[in-house]
Amino acid sequence: MRHVVVVGASLAGSRASEALRRHGYRGRITLVGAEPQLPYDRPPLSKDLLVGRTTADRLQLPQATEPKLVLGARAVSLDRGNREIGLADGRKLPYDGLVIATGARANVDGLDTRGTEPHPRTLRSLDDAVALRDRLLPRHRIRVVGGGFLGNEIAAAARQRGCEVELVTREELPLLAAAGQPVGSLVAELHRRAGVTLHTKTPESRADLIVAAIGARPNVEWLSGAGLQITDGLLCDRWLRPVAQSGEVAEGIVAAGDVVRWPHDLAGGRAITVGHWSNAVDQADIAARNLLFPERPVPFTAVPSFWSDLYDARLRAVGLPHLGSPVVEEQDLTAMRLVVTYWRDSELVGALTVNRTSRLAQYRAVLAKRMLAPEPAAY
Repeated sequence: MRHVVVVGASLAGSRASEALRRHGYRGRITLVGAEPQLPYDRPPLSKDLLVGRTTADRLQLPQATEPKLVLGARAVSLDRGNREIGLADGRKLPYDGLVIATGARANVDGLDTRGTEPHPRTLRSLDDAVALRDRLLPRHRIRVVGGGFLGNEIAAAARQRGCEVELVTREELPLLAAAGQPVGSLVAELHRRAGVTLHTKTPESRADLIVAAIGARPNVEWLSGAGLQITDGLLCDRWLRPVAQSGEVAEGIVAAGDVVRWPHDLAGGRAITVGHWSNAVDQADIAARNLLFPERPVPFTAVPSFWSDLYDARLRAVGLPHLGSPVVEEQDLTAMRLVVTYWRDSELVGALTVNRTSRLAQYRAVLAKRMLAPEPAAY
C-alpha cells in the first residue's frame, strides 16, 4: 500500500494518520479537510473557548506524522472501482487505502426559522465558535434552542459571560432524553441558580442572538454514488469496514468518528452512531490497524465515555446512558453530587456522575466485559 488518503481533518482523521505510522506504515499519507484551518480539537469550542479559558490558536491538533495536508478541499465523490476521491474544485485524488472520517455537521432539520429574527446560528466549527464568542456580550439576550449537552454548555457559557440567557428544550427538563430525570433535574437547578430561564416553548420575546443546538447529521452525502449503506451515517461492521449495498464490506476502506454507524454491544447489536471525543480517538486507532492488516482485523470494543462541565459541576459518563432507565446510586443536591446508573433488560448500559468522577471506574469495568466482540469474521 503506497498511498493512504484520510478524508476528514478533524480529530478522527488526524489520529488515524498518527495511528498509521504507529502501526508501521511508511508510505504516503494525504489528509483532506473541508475547512481551511489546520486540524483542531472540537470539544473546547463549547467547553473553553466560549468562556475565554482558551483561544483559537491553542486548539490546533499536533501533527506528529506530518501527512500531506489538503485543506479547504471538500470531498464530493468516491469512486471505489478506480480508487479515487473527487474534490469540489474538480481535482481527483487516487488512493490505495482510504480512511473515511468526515464527521458530522450541525443539524437544522425541523428547525422552524420562519419569521425568526435574528437567524439562528449553530456551533460546530472553529469559525462558528469564534463568531459566537464575540457575540456573547454582557446583558445581551441569548436564546439557546436544544436541551442536549451542547445546548446546555452554550447556555452556561453565555451566562458566565454576563448574558441574559433563555434555554428552550423540547422536554420538561434539560438532558432528559440523554440522561434521564435525575440528571435533568440537577442540571435545571444549576441553570436556575445561575439565572438562566428555562422554557419548553419558544418565547415570543425578541432575542439578540439565537443559537440552535439540536443535534448533528453525519457527513455522508458525498458517498451517495459509492454503493455504500449511508442511512443515518456510514454503516460499518464491528471492524469499522464500510458495508456495501450488496452486504459485503468495501475493500481497502475503513472509517472512524462521528460519521460511523456500527453494531454496538450495549445496544444489543443495533447499529448506532456515537459522537464523542473518546470514540473518535479509539476508532481511529482500530481503523488504521485494520486498514493495514485486513487479514487479521481487530473488532472495535472500546467503552464509550464523555464529559461536560456546567458552571462548577463536572459531569462524567461511561457507556450509553440514553439507552437505559436511570437508577440513582448516590445523591447530594446540596453539594451537587450525583451518581446514576442506567439499565436495559436488567443489564448495565451506562453510568453518569456529577462531581463524583472516582465512582466511574467500577462501572467502566463492568461495561468493558460486555463490549467483548466475537472473533474476527465476515460481516
